[in-house]
Amino acid sequence: MEQYQIGPWDHLIDTVSPGTVLEQYVPPELEALGRQVMERYDMKVSNMVLITSKPDKGGAIWRIDTDKGPRSIKVLHRHPQRSLFSIGAQEYLVQQGARVPALIPTIDNRLYVEAGGKSWIVTDWIDTLAPVSKIDLEGASQLCQGLGEFHLWTKGYRPPQGAAKSSRLHGWVKYYQKIIAKIGWFRDIAEAYKETAGSQPLLQVADEFERQAREALDRLNASEYANMVAMGEPHWGLAHQDYGWSNGQMGPGGIWVIDLDGVSYDLPFRDLRKIMTSTMDDMGAWDITWIRGMIEAYNRGNPIDQQMFEILWIDMAFPNEFYKHVKEMVFDPVNFLNLELAPILQRILATETTKWQVLQELYADKEKYPVGTYEQQYVPEQWNLAVPELDRCFVLSAPAPFFDYTVPVPAFTSQSQQSGASDPLPAELIPYNEPAAFFDYTVPVPAFTSQSQQSGASNPLPAELIPYNEPAAFFDYTVPVPAFTSQSQQSGASDPLPAELIPYNEPAAAAQSLSLEPAPPAAPAEPIVSQGVAALPVHATTLTPQQPVSLRPSRSSSNAKRKRRRTARRTITASRRRLKSSKRSGVSKRKTAVGVNNKQRTVKKITSAKSRTTKANRPSKRILSKRPTSPQLAPKQKTRRVSRKTA
Repeated sequence: MEQYQIGPWDHLIDTVSPGTVLEQYVPPELEALGRQVMERYDMKVSNMVLITSKPDKGGAIWRIDTDKGPRSIKVLHRHPQRSLFSIGAQEYLVQQGARVPALIPTIDNRLYVEAGGKSWIVTDWIDTLAPVSKIDLEGASQLCQGLGEFHLWTKGYRPPQGAAKSSRLHGWVKYYQKIIAKIGWFRDIAEAYKETAGSQPLLQVADEFERQAREALDRLNASEYANMVAMGEPHWGLAHQDYGWSNGQMGPGGIWVIDLDGVSYDLPFRDLRKIMTSTMDDMGAWDITWIRGMIEAYNRGNPIDQQMFEILWIDMAFPNEFYKHVKEMVFDPVNFLNLELAPILQRILATETTKWQVLQELYADKEKYPVGTYEQQYVPEQWNLAVPELDRCFVLSAPAPFFDYTVPVPAFTSQSQQSGASDPLPAELIPYNEPAAFFDYTVPVPAFTSQSQQSGASNPLPAELIPYNEPAAFFDYTVPVPAFTSQSQQSGASDPLPAELIPYNEPAAAAQSLSLEPAPPAAPAEPIVSQGVAALPVHATTLTPQQPVSLRPSRSSSNAKRKRRRTARRTITASRRRLKSSKRSGVSKRKTAVGVNNKQRTVKKITSAKSRTTKANRPSKRILSKRPTSPQLAPKQKTRRVSRKTA
């Protein structure tokens, strides 16, 4: 079953027997695959009859007779994930009580079967369904009321997990723009095939239909369309997208809607526009009585307001029927322009005169409907974070990046400290004063003084209660560092301060050099009290700088550095020259060692001496460009050049 992959079979038109209608034909492999799918269901099939097929897409539907009654089996031609969207919608409508066929579950309680790369469904077959009358307004009204009820039932639908969402709700503007562009294509094709019979008639009407399309687009942009779609897709529900006289039929309780595999999120009254304009096109003229009757019937099934009526009117004014009938021209321009276009244009132009008369009269009906309220729904996401009680925890005063509020930092003072109790303040109640990296604010560090210090208690403060006063590298603020002095040092106690209790006050290395020296014993100091808050009992060593160091070097040191740099440059220059001279002498020695005779050596020496003498009389760019400006090297360079001449 998995070996055969379902695909379109319209290319088999030349292989089937003459007279075969492809819409009434499926490949034998597809029918055999359908029989295997039916084995997944708890039913016995006695007969299988093909109802219709889509050879250009790869879909088909059969009526089957089973021991559980008549049913239908259908292969959905879309991708399985897209088909899951419509399967979930059909199941949702059944749960809402809508008049749609119910899905039959498989033996393993699944609503569909995947086979051949497509999804298969089995539904009830309702024998009593019958099309409504197309020749009177009563049938059209029944069809439109059933459509409105169907739209009302679809509201709130959300696709199942794994389904590919289908939505046309936000695509109206792009659709209008696409049609305008394609009308321009029609004009270009007509100009390219001017010798055809339909070229000139098409060029005469193309500008008018393009003008109508652009005016409709401008009206749509000026309407409440943007605010309406902002209400969200579940608010509007689904549009059938292929609703008509065959997919909406009268049955038990009213109109039943079938063939739901193309449903999509949309403004639902687009289905109403399609059925009204197509009906007027079939009639050959627009009838205001029919239009009003169909809109009123739909309003009984799904109430509309003034904004919905306005967009419905705009969509009717758009040249949809012109585009629908002329778009086939792009596939075979010559034959279409010569044989098919003339009667199409004749029928379209006949309905155009009555169309605009009806639309002008119909626009006044907007006042009959209530005004809808559509407000922008895209608001910033709100976070409901529970704020702890202030007497049990610290609340950060800095605002978070996405919220606009400020929470003041309360002054925390332990009741046990105020009363002189020995119970220290828990670590989680002390504010953390290091700011986060994304906030620009200044947090003062309170001076903590312990009551135990004031009372002479020996219980030291735990290490986690000492505020950490080192500022982060990315903040622009200054936090004063309190002077910590150990009570044990003042009283001469021998208990040293643990390393983790020493505040880290070392500034940048370029600013100051510090050393740790224990402070000399001193008389007991008075307890430090700042702003009514008790100071903390801290054992600490005094940090004293060895010697103040200025960040700016003195002038004398700067002159010495410049002299050292000049001397270094001269030494490097002289070394490079000696290295080059040694390299040249090494080359001549290697040549002599190779076996050059004395005569050749003498000639070469004379030649080289002449060349050096000649070059010495000319100014050397290399020497002048690298000659130092210092007067100390001038005599040495001159002596070196004279010695070369003598040699």
